[in-house]
Amino acid sequence: MNDKKLTWPAGLLLATALVLVLFPVFWIVMTALKPPTDWNASPAIWLPSEPTLVNFQTLFDPDALSKYGVGGVSQPAAAAVAGSILAAVVATLLSVAIGLFAAIGISRYGNGSKVTPLVILSGRMFPPAAIAVPFVIIFSNVRLTDTFTGLIAIYVAVTLPFSTWMLKSFVDDLPREIEEAAMLDGRSRLGAHLQVTIPLIRGGLFSTALFIFTLNWSEFMFALVLSYSNVNTIPVQLAKYVTATAGTLFGVQAALAVLAMVPLVLTGFFIQSHLARGMTFGAIKR
Repeated sequence: MNDKKLTWPAGLLLATALVLVLFPVFWIVMTALKPPTDWNASPAIWLPSEPTLVNFQTLFDPDALSKYGVGGVSQPAAAAVAGSILAAVVATLLSVAIGLFAAIGISRYGNGSKVTPLVILSGRMFPPAAIAVPFVIIFSNVRLTDTFTGLIAIYVAVTLPFSTWMLKSFVDDLPREIEEAAMLDGRSRLGAHLQVTIPLIRGGLFSTALFIFTLNWSEFMFALVLSYSNVNTIPVQLAKYVTATAGTLFGVQAALAVLAMVPLVLTGFFIQSHLARGMTFGAIKR
């Protein structure tokens, strides 16, 4: 095993990459802690002169900024946070569950053709803006606009190709003989999949769920065109903080962005051991 030391050019390149990646996070966190007087300061203030949590308070109390003479926050973010949690979690569970059985069906009972997975994935080749309007028309006719049922349905539809494709690769890596041995022990075909296949690919399930949850949690286009007053999500709420009376509420936007990052960071931390394999789609290089 070769123990290669990090050379200074490689170290400099790595440090530069880290700065470029982490600087936006640093700026968002610092902006979330700035009072309104520091938002548009020129020159820019890197660290808040008087760190405050007023931006976070404004997310749930629209009048919190009034002491700074700033208005325009007409809607608290509590409904958006709850809406994002509901839509993202339910849609992720449905997408992964449906994708799992679709992946098992294609991997174990397909005709061996590579066309089917590509056809499934082709649904993601269209940009969201191209299919948003047709979905609005369809959902309007069946009265699913501005409902969580409609939002969850579209989230599942647009993420199902990814979950099926990713989970199929994990099932492909699992030898069929393991399932056949379980059936010889008396388990049914379905029982073999439930008791053997699924537990053995749980790492793939976790990493796929993280990927799908990330897509659902940060989705903006469909949430914007399919929601009006009854449904709200964090990405849509971020856009609403650009108001005619107060301009762009940078600090409040940053505070909500920080809250939006927390679930993704925590989820990634707890399943990081499965993340590298999940992002390679479970491929085994032969």
